[in-house]
Amino acid sequence: MKKLLLLGGSAQQVVAIETAKRLGCYTVLCDYLPDNPGQYAADKFYLVSTTDKDAVLEVAKKEGVDGVLAYASDPAAPTAAYVAEKMGLPGSPYRSVDILCNKDKFRAFLAENGFCTPKARGYEDTAPAEKDLKEGVFTFPVIVKPVDSSGSKGVGRIDTAEEISEKLAYAMSFSRGHKIIVEEFVEKFGYQIAGDGLSIDGKLVFRCFANDHFDPKCENPFVPVSASFPYNMPADVQTKIHNEIQRLLTLLDMGTTTYNFDMRIDKDYNVYLMEVAPRDGGNYIPDIIKYCTGVDLVECAVKAAMGMSLSDVKMSPYDTFYAYYAVHSYQSGILKSIDIAEDAKKKIVEDHIIVKPGDKITTFTGANTTLGILLMKFDSLDEMLDMMDNSEKWISVKVD
Repeated sequence: MKKLLLLGGSAQQVVAIETAKRLGCYTVLCDYLPDNPGQYAADKFYLVSTTDKDAVLEVAKKEGVDGVLAYASDPAAPTAAYVAEKMGLPGSPYRSVDILCNKDKFRAFLAENGFCTPKARGYEDTAPAEKDLKEGVFTFPVIVKPVDSSGSKGVGRIDTAEEISEKLAYAMSFSRGHKIIVEEFVEKFGYQIAGDGLSIDGKLVFRCFANDHFDPKCENPFVPVSASFPYNMPADVQTKIHNEIQRLLTLLDMGTTTYNFDMRIDKDYNVYLMEVAPRDGGNYIPDIIKYCTGVDLVECAVKAAMGMSLSDVKMSPYDTFYAYYAVHSYQSGILKSIDIAEDAKKKIVEDHIIVKPGDKITTFTGANTTLGILLMKFDSLDEMLDMMDNSEKWISVKVD
């Protein structure tokens, strides 16, 4: 039985462990949390941080694994690439994965290679960033974010000089490597673009784009509250986006892997690759894509890590309308209730709410403060976009 080393055992990552076992793999798990649920699904568990590359490499060597996978995890993706490269296992170059997973390196790479990208600069301390902002090196508004976080944690927008110190310190507090990036704000045309994809030997053979939805009433309005499928732009725009992603993957010499996308277009249809993360998306995006297309990207991720054939994966149009919705609160406190209108309940195909009345909850500032995920099916594009853009009409979170 071949062995797969999985990095991360959170509730949303258990599906990768279960998929690997269904495909006949012996599963070895690393996670730094002693109470992670994945350890009960895996065949063997090591209490090891997924960002400690050399410690994970030792586990991989000890177990003699045949593949390594960081499912839906930005922080662990470079570790997986490092281990795979050291042991000659399937994967993409460590240098390339490291570029994709560090926002300052990614922005620099895009600029060096002629992609549309905002003016940006990385900082290891807030003082020089504050100096540059006050001296006009950047044009307001700017976005500040940790270079190595995911789930929009620590992201903030700075519009005036009075906000600089607080927003820089906030972003820095979420960086594991104590580094932030400041970048000029890109005005988007239409919806920001989400979605996942798959490359085989560096060729983007599958992608499924979505509309990103945000809630301006949230404390952090830059955290997506929904991704709705399909993306509502014409085929030629989607082809242009596809081609820019492909140019990036070719330049980075990427191999066979799955991706999570975060992109924008402007009014002239110029494509801005905000993030191309070498891993599946969170918030059950692969599940939504499977509902829409029949393509199982969790299975694709496992097969890619193990060097299994993916020749049967095809991209084809679909005429269904699905979205995830991240249930969230505007206040911190004790949860009283989550009230959903009866008509909206009929749209829910999977309920992954993880809190109950009486639980302590916090205001929505990042993916880690989500109260749970609803997977929903709609009758039309217009209905879906309206419900995801105006969720206050059908769901209410009440806090004591």
